[in-house]
Amino acid sequence: MDTTQRSGREHALQLAVNELTNGNFYRSLARRVALKTVSQDPSRQDTLHDYLNNEMSPLLTELGFDCQIIANPSAGQPPLLIGQRIEDPALSTLLLYGHGDVTDGQEDKWANGIDPWALTFIDGRVYGRGTADNKGQHSVNLSALEAVIKARQGKLGYNVKILFEMSEEIGSPGLEAACLAYKEALKADLFLASDGPRIRHDMPTLFLGSRGILQLKLSLATGNGGRHSGNWGGIITNPAVVVCNAIATLLSAEGRIQVGFLKAPAIPAEVSQLIRDLPVGGGENDPTINPAWGENQLSDGERLYGTNTLEILGMSAGRTDKPVGAIPESAEAVLQLRFVKGTDWQTIESHLRQHLDTHGFKAIQIEMLGGYTATRLDPHHPWVGFVAKSARLSLKEDAHILPNLGGTIPNHCFSEALNLPTVWLPHSYPSCNQHAPDEHLLETIVEQGLKMAAGVFWDLGEPQAKKLATNEAI
Repeated sequence: MDTTQRSGREHALQLAVNELTNGNFYRSLARRVALKTVSQDPSRQDTLHDYLNNEMSPLLTELGFDCQIIANPSAGQPPLLIGQRIEDPALSTLLLYGHGDVTDGQEDKWANGIDPWALTFIDGRVYGRGTADNKGQHSVNLSALEAVIKARQGKLGYNVKILFEMSEEIGSPGLEAACLAYKEALKADLFLASDGPRIRHDMPTLFLGSRGILQLKLSLATGNGGRHSGNWGGIITNPAVVVCNAIATLLSAEGRIQVGFLKAPAIPAEVSQLIRDLPVGGGENDPTINPAWGENQLSDGERLYGTNTLEILGMSAGRTDKPVGAIPESAEAVLQLRFVKGTDWQTIESHLRQHLDTHGFKAIQIEMLGGYTATRLDPHHPWVGFVAKSARLSLKEDAHILPNLGGTIPNHCFSEALNLPTVWLPHSYPSCNQHAPDEHLLETIVEQGLKMAAGVFWDLGEPQAKKLATNEAI
């Protein structure tokens, strides 16, 4: 890279960081956080629309995008936004993504009376609902993109498209269908977005997909109603006992999956190499890791990122707050499988039914609550190397590459429906308290995120980046 290219790049990164020092970044984020875009709350439908119409569209239009608000293919769900900034159809195209919806504010549970709908700065943390998930993260990328457009005097040297949804926190209904219905409008060569956490607060990270998710409910109702345990105990079925024993055939007391159809395939060597020695936990607010839990023959990194986990999210039978001397009339449990690429997840329902029947649990009902597939871009794909090299140049340190996130994001909509190579550049960390009281960003990660995103947006305009559209190594 010659001196002129280097100085131009450094100027772009400085413009991005200047948005922190002049206060513009946090003023914009504060305005976005103040919009109570809770997708689980039906009364907030107008606010969800406002985020796209009054917040995103004006900004994107100013940056040269043509914006279109589209109806959600899933009836009754919030709309989506497609933005297109086409400099030349012959140039390569980058697709960006973000979501503007958030989870419930839980206003009465934040520490020290913090208002979740306003920004609060305490000891390097920026508190507010959506700061980490996802308003803060897409704000970083948009601010960095704006800085690069200014640094290049309005011409990036490639095209940019963007897709915003407002229902990610309720499972992204309609997102995949929208990607398929608007495939031409979303046609691109590369995909970059920001969501989820880094490996650790001090470890810049790229991840290339996510584990899949499948949620289901096991339930049993005897038809007896609630019956006095002294009068009927020992001679009628207790549904809670049956459901607990059924789950025990799936999970050991140490959280280890017991049945083959729920287990992960062997971890590929190139994936194990990336995750085996990664540090997990150890932060000030991180939970205590149990080395004997789950697939304990694996390392912590392999357990978190490389295998399948089955969790009990909730159980219900009778009452524990005001117990009465009665056998409950019904029992149910919600289970969640997080699974890696290669798991035959779409046959799990039939395998589970057969398993329960074989073990004497024919009366237990199975209700599949939804899910979507696991994804993982090949770590050797040129786009991965390009972003990693760009991040190293911006931060003067390596970004750690995760084959897939431990959690689940709708990456399949982009990697499968749109057939794009997907790289995610997270601007948060595991203890950010997303979905919980005291959600926050770290100011240090915001600054690094602005530099990394601006670096990638700048480097895509350089001549050598043209090879990416044909998957050539750079």
